[in-house]
This record gives sequence, C-alpha cells and structure tokens, in this order.
Amino acid sequence: MTHPLGNPPSKIIAVHLNYPSRAKERGRIPAQPSYFLKPPSSLAGTKEAIVRPEGCELLGFEGEIALVVGSRAQRVRPEDGWSHVRWVTAANDAGVYDLRYADRGSNLRSKGADGFTPIGPRLLDARQLAPDALRLRTWVNGELVQDDTTDTLLFPFGQLVADLSRLVTLEPGDVILTGTPAGASVVSPGDTVEVEVTGSGQSTGRLRNPIASGPALETYGAMPRTDAAEREAAHGAAFAPEPLLDERIERGLRSVAVATLSAQLRGRGLPHMSIDGVRPTRPDTKMVGVAHTLRYLPLREDLFKRYGNGMNAQKRAIEQLRPGHVLVMDARRDTSAGTIGDILALRAQQRGAAGVVTDGGLRDSVAVTELGLPVYHGGAHPSVLGRRHVPWDTGVPIACGGALVQPGDLLVGDADGVVVVPPELAEDLITDCREQEQRERFVTEQVRAGHDIDGLYPLGPDWHELYERWHKHVSRRPMSARRSPLPPTRACRRSARCSARAETSPSRSEPRSEHHP
Repeated sequence: MTHPLGNPPSKIIAVHLNYPSRAKERGRIPAQPSYFLKPPSSLAGTKEAIVRPEGCELLGFEGEIALVVGSRAQRVRPEDGWSHVRWVTAANDAGVYDLRYADRGSNLRSKGADGFTPIGPRLLDARQLAPDALRLRTWVNGELVQDDTTDTLLFPFGQLVADLSRLVTLEPGDVILTGTPAGASVVSPGDTVEVEVTGSGQSTGRLRNPIASGPALETYGAMPRTDAAEREAAHGAAFAPEPLLDERIERGLRSVAVATLSAQLRGRGLPHMSIDGVRPTRPDTKMVGVAHTLRYLPLREDLFKRYGNGMNAQKRAIEQLRPGHVLVMDARRDTSAGTIGDILALRAQQRGAAGVVTDGGLRDSVAVTELGLPVYHGGAHPSVLGRRHVPWDTGVPIACGGALVQPGDLLVGDADGVVVVPPELAEDLITDCREQEQRERFVTEQVRAGHDIDGLYPLGPDWHELYERWHKHVSRRPMSARRSPLPPTRACRRSARCSARAETSPSRSEPRSEHHP
C-alpha cells in the first residue's frame, strides 16, 4: 500500500528532540529545536517492509506524529503555526545507526533510505484536533513500547511551524516529523512495528510495517560500522552493555589493597602510578573501574564562551559514561574551583559510574558524599569550574595528580588513595599482590605474638620454611582456626645473616617495609 499523501512533498523535516521523556533518555534538554531533512523518496505506506541492508545490525524505529502542511507558511507566528497544518497522521522515523558516522548530523544515508519514512494509514483533519491533546503509541510484535502525549512537548507544533518558516518556506504537502518519545529502540528482520495517533475520538489506525532483510551495500561508499556508543544510542533505555571489566579481574582488584598494588607496580619499574593529592569522600568504599578521561585547560574568558557553555566537554563526558567507568579529570592540580558538584555526580551515578577522580576541587562535598559514589578529589571548594577551568576534551590521555592516565586504564581506590593499573598487568598483579598480602598476614601474626622484626620483616630465609608450613596450614582451615607455628630461635633471628637479609630489596611477592614502600 502506498502512503496516503498522493503527490510527494517537496521536503520532509524531522525534529531531533521534542518529548521530555526522550530528552531524559538522551541526557540533554535542547534550548531550541533542531532538525534534519529526509528525502521524499523515503516515504512508504502501511504494510510496506522496512528493509535492513545486510551488514547492518542497528535498525532503529521511532514512532512519531507527522504533520502535513496545508497552506503555504512563510514567516508565520507561533500562535498561527497550527492553522497551516492540514492533516495529522502516524509515522515511523526509521534509520540504521550503522551509517550515522558517514553523515554525522545530516543523517542522509542512515535515515534517508527508500522506505525509511512510512506514514499513515489515515489522515486526520487537523481542524478537528487539539494539538496538545494527541496520544502517540508504538508496538513491536504486539508489545506496547512507546506511549506519550503532546501536552508536555518541549516545542509545541505551532512553534515548530513558526520556527521553520522564518527561513524555510513550507509548501502544501510538506511533512514535519515532530519527534519521538522514550522507548525507541532496535528491531530485526521478522519483527513488526505498529504506530498509532489518536485524539478527539479519532484514530489514524495502526501504521504497520514488517522488518525485512535486504542485500548488502556495494563497497564504493561508506560501509556499515558500529561501536558501543552507537549501540547504546540505538537501543535507548533497553540497552544492556557488555561489562567494561571482566568480573574476575574486578573481584581480584577488589580483594587487594591499593598499597599492595602500589608496591607491586614499583617492583615492575612503575613507581609513578599513584594519583597524588586526592582524598576520598567515602574511605570505607572500594573503587574499581575503567578510566574515562576529561581534560580541563586554564581559564581563558573568550574561549570559555565557546567551549564552556551548553553541552560542553564536561557534560559530554558525563553522558558518555558506561557502567563500570571511572571519570578521571585533569584539572592541573588546581583546587581553587570545583570540577564536579552534586548534580553531575548524581548523573554519573545514574549512568553506572564506578567512581570519580579529580585532582581539582569538589563542590557540594556533603551532598556528593551522601550519594555513596566513590569520589576522590583535591579538596572542597565552593566555586564553579568557570572560575579557573575550561572543559576542553574527553577520551584523551591526561595527567591526574601527577600520573598519566589513558582511557581504558584500570583505576583502583581505597582509603589510602588511587592507583592506575595497566590492564595488561592486572592478572599478574592480582596473583602477586595476594601472595604479598599472605606473607604480610604471616608477619603480622608473628609480630602480634611478640617476635621482633629483625629477619622477619621483610621475610628472611630463616622464616621461609615456617612460612610455607603456615601457608599450607591456613589454606586448609577457616580463618577463625588459623594459628601460627613456632618461630625460629632468637639466636638465629639475631644472626648477621638474618640482619643482612632485612636490608635487601624484597621480591615481588615479599612484603612492603619502611625501606621498600
């Protein structure tokens, strides 16, 4: 069945964000509407298949209300905009996220393919409808996935017509797609999408479109590709990302102390992996996650106007967070202005962040602490970041507290501070840290029993045999039943050989000492 317009329109204009529910999903509320064009050749009718090219995986649906212009509109006022609308119908603003990168912003190839704008099946007379009393619903395979009304739109229909007509003459038959509510997601071949608009006792009927497979694209142009960010954008609220960090590695890093990790990193020739000068809001809470970076540059007022307002790098970094990320900020150790406050910390927590690390200041420190999100900072400060910083870019190598942090590095924090762990070293570090801490538990028991540290700390050769016996003993019994074996003689522990051993560098699995932190 062809679309109900008859003659093709001169243009199809689509609104990016208009429903508050969708804006909440996207994490931003636009101050003004923004648009993109879809070609008239993308129009289709009910029961026509929406074809996903072979090689694409992210075909998105977006149920929308379509306005059909009835009379020419040029520089009209918002209060008169609705009078230029003749018909209202249902639409599906379909698109493949796999090609968004190719025409970023214009969406030409991602949303402009033939059949990617089905509308119908019936046109409702706009003169018999209240524009702020329409209901939009979408079903996938019979399940309701979108349900919203037009009484809370960010930009009412009359405003859209007026805004567009300031610069673009709207001709009779032109179509305006007015945005989609929360719940838009991804469909696959074999699925069926239905969209319906109702109001004033009338209905468009259900616009029903099956999803079908199509041939692969020829290779003489941009080819489909995707990544985690595109998958999240496509799936919307239904997105369940793969864990950033292997659960086994995460458990292992949680099981060892930051001080032990620091000692083991130093033993591997990496003595500068601690983020210095930061303190935790929650010393009782362990932090383990994957670095997502944000860089601030020193304040320059003319550049702050360009880079500091709107959806700046700081806000983009927050909205790019995935569960398990640690947001790491480079503020040049300048704590004379806040680099994050309670609202953005809350948003980071909602995005699933494992923590925040900044070598700059923290605003709203009490409120941030009450969130329970681990935050490491250079000190509390009441000022906003614009006093000292320009949010510049994200996802780049940075310096934080004297340590170089790359996106994808592992961050581990506890009451002692934060260390950076190269991912490729994590597994071996966990093994050696556990061995070191096991030895330190043995040493602690001996000290608690009254033995001096000469030849014991670091563990000298005259203790090795007893340590191995202890190790085998405790590995077979619960912690509550562990007891230490008898120590070597005092004479042996005071021998010159034992004393000399105490001054040597520990191996990777030997304990820390005052000589070898």
